[in-house]
Amino acid sequence: MRLASRSPALLWFGLLTWAAALSAPASDPAPAAADLAHAWAALPSLPTQEAELPPSDWLVRPGSVAAGVFRTAETNEIALANGLIRRTFRVAPNGATVGLDNLMTGASLLRGVKPEALLTVDGTEHSVGGLVGQPNYAYLLPEWLARLEEDPKSFALERFAVGRPQAPLVWRRKRPSQDLPWPPPGATLECEYAGRADGVRGLTIRLHYELYDGLPVLGKWLSVSNGSPRAVTIDRLATEVLALVEAESAVDTRPTNKWRLPPISVMSDYSFGGMDPVTASRVTEWLIDPEFKTQVHYARQTPCLLVCRPPLGPGVRLEPGQTLDSFRVWLVVHDSDTRERQGLALRRAQRALAPWLTENPLMMHVRSADTPTFRRAVDQCAAVGFEMIIYTFGSGLNMENLDPAYVARIKADVDYAHARGIEVGAYSLFSSRRIDDANDVIHPQSGKPGGAIFGHAPCLGSRWGQEYLRTIRTFLEQTGLDLLEHDGPYPGDVCASTLHPGHLGLADSQWTQWRASAAFYGWCRSRGIYVNAPDYYFFTGSNKTGMGYREDNWSLPRAQQILHGRQNIYDGTWEKTPTMGWMFVPLTEYHGGGAAATLEPLSAHLADYEAHLANNLGAGVQACYRGPRLYDTEATRALVQRWVSWFKQYRDILESDLIHLRRADGRDLDYFLHVNPQLARCGLAMIYNPLGVEVHRTLTLPLYYTGLTEWASIREQEEPPQRYRLDREFRVRVPVRVPPNSRTWLVIEQP
Repeated sequence: MRLASRSPALLWFGLLTWAAALSAPASDPAPAAADLAHAWAALPSLPTQEAELPPSDWLVRPGSVAAGVFRTAETNEIALANGLIRRTFRVAPNGATVGLDNLMTGASLLRGVKPEALLTVDGTEHSVGGLVGQPNYAYLLPEWLARLEEDPKSFALERFAVGRPQAPLVWRRKRPSQDLPWPPPGATLECEYAGRADGVRGLTIRLHYELYDGLPVLGKWLSVSNGSPRAVTIDRLATEVLALVEAESAVDTRPTNKWRLPPISVMSDYSFGGMDPVTASRVTEWLIDPEFKTQVHYARQTPCLLVCRPPLGPGVRLEPGQTLDSFRVWLVVHDSDTRERQGLALRRAQRALAPWLTENPLMMHVRSADTPTFRRAVDQCAAVGFEMIIYTFGSGLNMENLDPAYVARIKADVDYAHARGIEVGAYSLFSSRRIDDANDVIHPQSGKPGGAIFGHAPCLGSRWGQEYLRTIRTFLEQTGLDLLEHDGPYPGDVCASTLHPGHLGLADSQWTQWRASAAFYGWCRSRGIYVNAPDYYFFTGSNKTGMGYREDNWSLPRAQQILHGRQNIYDGTWEKTPTMGWMFVPLTEYHGGGAAATLEPLSAHLADYEAHLANNLGAGVQACYRGPRLYDTEATRALVQRWVSWFKQYRDILESDLIHLRRADGRDLDYFLHVNPQLARCGLAMIYNPLGVEVHRTLTLPLYYTGLTEWASIREQEEPPQRYRLDREFRVRVPVRVPPNSRTWLVIEQP
């Protein structure tokens, strides 16, 4: 969706109802104020029922209210709303957010008006929109709004348009995944601002807002177009500046990390250098607000100003006629401060914004790239029901070798696997390696290579880095590989070199390297190439990252590995879905540990092998089963095949959300509950017994998120089901018997 220019032949604005977007042609060009008034008057009115609390829980029973853009009862005021949250804007005397309301709780989240964005051009910071003159930043009264004025130096709102979300990248649906729409349905608001101050005349900024049907999630990014006759440098930009109601008031000084923050999580596609959304996101800052002079904190240090901007740059030189698109951010508004419910909201949002993360193939990591070993492993994968095989790290496969004979040999092996119904992936290392002084990242302080996040690392903007991406892409195309396991994608290293062709210097080095990685993963997504990467690139196309583990732990004795595995899964699924994180199973020795840490020979350690399978598949999590083979005897084959068949039987519920009940500690039963109110089989509880004795126990299972309200049909394993009545807190008490060092499961269905 693009904004119309000042031409009667194009669309000035769109009308969006609860269910669909419509557009209307404009009349003759008119001054901006008249255009805005005309666009405002043409919008549908905000429905009165929208202001009421939602009739049902959006996490259990998605409502029928779709997102839309509406005019409010106030002249020159519009709202982006979906029955769960509402963001309200003034369009005159300038564009500004004047309300952010949590309709799930009835809370107002905004306490003050700030610019809609900030842009630093050639060293000078400029505001985009916003209104000034608020007398007190502790709260925002409606009667104050009419007295607020525009800043004459800020970018001025000229027009707006509405529409529907457009897909930022192409998703080729090559393998099974949840049946989710792409792009997520919703409503968009695009606001066009023009530069008025010296240095920015001729620059146009478009602010893009998205709100999605049935989700308390707001997306935002900006585009800067240079319509002036000269080049400019975009030194810094902030896409979001929100003066939010403080989550708590404290008089005394306290460390920054001790403050409770407002009930909003921020996700961004500008994420790297981490396996979880908080660590990886590079754009979220909770700052003090110098205009909030009446806050309780004596030194006025309450962190209640949300600013979304990169730590460096972008530092991009924008030539006349060029446009720069920023990173994207998404605000997830919470209706609870409980960890589980906030985690469920994040998981639901991530599925909607990156639905390819629900692809979850069973994968083996074959330890050798020689043809006989590889093909034997392929045959075993096909025999037991695995879906993918990966040339693992240390296998000898070299994706940087484009010798025609080598590529032909690998392609022949890939074709062999495809003929057996098995997809094939390969490992490549980018970071954590040294190339040479000319191509490594240059440390800003020393002016020399070294001192990167992982010691030495190549710069993705160097000649070697650019050629590396071209080579990997070519290898994927020519061999027909289905997966890239990319170890050390761009992790956030800055580079002070002024000689690399991919960036100008330090200021743009982080931005340009991220853009190169994001574009590459987007290309993979468009071709259906699965991407494993130990960083949070989900929103730009990757499929899976680490669930959370320490590699050396896989050299511990087998019993400790098994217990650690359940802890890793339990801890890793608070913010990730089961399909988003990989685990590890060392079929052969890994990082030492000797015989006590190793499953080979597999037939000699069937109980431990089964425990690994039950850990991972019981959680809906895929692991890297690394070794030369999946089985060594018929008994081993039957064991693996039995668990794979079990997983596929219950796959829909196992890959659904996980409710955390008791973390593994080796001292008692540990268990969790899969839930999905959209399925007839709406719950499955996995219960593990780490003890050497049989345990008889009555467990209390919270079934609220299964969607059941009165009765549940519950069976243990494949036994006949029994009916249980839910108590007033949607719980049931179920007796279980778990053999020593074993596990069981309960299947919960609609009665």
